[in-house]
Amino acid sequence: MRKLALFGTALIALTAQPLWAQQEEAPAQQQPASETPAATPSPMPAAAAGSARTGPERRFTGADLFDLAIAADPQISPDGRHIAYVRRANDIMTDRAVSSIWLIDTATGRETPLAGQDGPAFSPRWSPDGSRLAYVSAAGGSAQLWVRWMDGGEAVRLTGLPTSPSSLSWAPDGRSIAYTMLVKDEGARLGSAPANKPEGAKWAEPLDVRTLLTYRADGQGYVEPGFEKIFLIPATGGAPRQLTFGPYHDGGPLSWSRDGRTLYFSANRQAEWETDPLESEIHALDVASGAIATLTDRNGPDANPLVSPDGRLIAYLGFDDALRAYEQTELYVMNRDGSGRRRIAANWDYSVDAVQWGADSRSLYVQYDDHGETKVARVTLDGSVRDVAKGLSGGGMDRPYTGGSFTVADNGAIAFTGGTATRPAEVQLARGGGEARMLTDLNRTLREVKSLAQVRKITVASSHDGLPIEGWLTLPPGYVEGQRVPLILEIHGGPFTAYGPHFSTDNQLYAAAGYAVLSANPRGSTSYGEAFAQQIDKAYPGNDYFDLISIVDQAIALGIADPDALFVTGGSGGGVLTSWIVGKTNRFKAAATQKPVINWQTQALTADGPAFFGPYWLGAQPWEDPERYWARSPLSLVGNVETPTLVVVGGEDYRTPVSESEQYYTALRLRGVPTALVKVPGASHGGIAARPSQSAAKAAAILAWFDKYRKGWTRPAASD
Repeated sequence: MRKLALFGTALIALTAQPLWAQQEEAPAQQQPASETPAATPSPMPAAAAGSARTGPERRFTGADLFDLAIAADPQISPDGRHIAYVRRANDIMTDRAVSSIWLIDTATGRETPLAGQDGPAFSPRWSPDGSRLAYVSAAGGSAQLWVRWMDGGEAVRLTGLPTSPSSLSWAPDGRSIAYTMLVKDEGARLGSAPANKPEGAKWAEPLDVRTLLTYRADGQGYVEPGFEKIFLIPATGGAPRQLTFGPYHDGGPLSWSRDGRTLYFSANRQAEWETDPLESEIHALDVASGAIATLTDRNGPDANPLVSPDGRLIAYLGFDDALRAYEQTELYVMNRDGSGRRRIAANWDYSVDAVQWGADSRSLYVQYDDHGETKVARVTLDGSVRDVAKGLSGGGMDRPYTGGSFTVADNGAIAFTGGTATRPAEVQLARGGGEARMLTDLNRTLREVKSLAQVRKITVASSHDGLPIEGWLTLPPGYVEGQRVPLILEIHGGPFTAYGPHFSTDNQLYAAAGYAVLSANPRGSTSYGEAFAQQIDKAYPGNDYFDLISIVDQAIALGIADPDALFVTGGSGGGVLTSWIVGKTNRFKAAATQKPVINWQTQALTADGPAFFGPYWLGAQPWEDPERYWARSPLSLVGNVETPTLVVVGGEDYRTPVSESEQYYTALRLRGVPTALVKVPGASHGGIAARPSQSAAKAAAILAWFDKYRKGWTRPAASD
């Protein structure tokens, strides 16, 4: 199941990740702008730009963002001898992350570049025998499917497609590759301009007619008409063959039966697919005839089908749709004909993010979050669970989200992306349940020069009901015990996500400026069990306010935070809570609300999840219960705000639309509260930190705002 970002069940969330951290497995209509096909040279580091300094700058600065790289999508070969992974490095000349594919020899650690020197490359996938590697590359122009023969090193472009392929899946015999791709349709038309246009005349563009319920999507823009479909192509080249048809999105990932006759996929192939945003079923596609059989039938998503190595079972992920904004994703197996469906490890209170079969067909490897940290566990079919890897990361670069990815070789070796609070995600290898070995060191130069902020965990009992609340304090470099420093409460988005001890450029920049940064997980956060997350169902924002204030008080009680120098910020769901907090208390000297929801009525009808927000978040449509919408809207509290509040939003945000931020800015101005509206040009909700220069500038603007109001603000006395 692909996660969206602002609010969500794992499907729609108010969270946002920079594009350099996102999986590049999206269909063409979702391809991030930073991956626009173009010839891409090796990234130039900021250090290469020169400096007038007489010695190294030990503090972490905005310029350092250009020198960062991160590992993603590690794919271990079936025999465990090699790992192909995506390296994303920032390029100072294009101000974008550049993706390339590298190969690691797991015995020696030797690295070899494979693709990405003449255009972004991503989505590496091994053939069943490990002799070839399929991937997507924009070398020579648009994104296409390529295959490299590993023994000779030759790479061949297989396709000349109009849109980008995704969800690559090798047939068991290695002779074919299945993939999904957007098939464009002609858009709706209503009326036309007069027919007598004079030659050479410059008339306006034709009418733009939209008929989809979700007609624009964050990071994608206005949706092109068409549907994602499944295709098949010979692995040595030839004409692709379309396998599925009809007005439905047939999505990946794709999984083959052992005999190569059937492809399994997930889709909502019902007529009401637009208004039922979570629904999907597992389908079996007969490759020869095109016949499709539906294997599941519950109300709720069934997705990520994966055939066991012996071909008997299909593992999949899903949950029952109870019209709640969050549901934990559960692990299931069924027979290949859809019979015998059963949930695995039913008493295990964690949400599954990814799954892979063990070679024995009697166990599965699953990725999950536990108290702000990401792990891999081996789950047997009888429900026993044992952790086999920990320390995964890669959920983002600007903020310390959980995340990462993994794959498993036939011998049980696990390749994954993992790092620390002071180290972005690297490729790591774990064998036999022992300590993992780090195979890459992508930011060694930076680590050797910079004094990075250290992170420590703190806990507190919420003042509301005693619920245990965890958080992580990022301390200024060189912090001396007992010293009180100004504190920034930095609130995560989602709100159904989690922070943990992971690398964060925002937190490092704030700490380098002398602030301690508190990244907390209030009720509603994931990784603490379903009951903890459900505390805010139909009640957000609400009692999570008390959790956040309680953990701020704990940072003060520990002798770290200066009670007279408190500041607050957060993005998306964190922007909601920032705006809510300043409407509830004047304790903070200044605030910066980033891409918030201010008015739930306008959010529900203008955001890119119109079928989701009303029924799932509020339990009603705006016209059915306007009082409920208003009671949860930060705009309802704007009359109480006396805190100088900066408002920040991406100029092309369709998840929490720009109009939300503009409403709040205007209301604060009308009330005479110090404010400024900062728009990040061209940035989506999920891509507000995608370009390094903008990510650095955004953090700098927030620091400048906090510095400006370090001593607070008092409303001038009214003149007579």
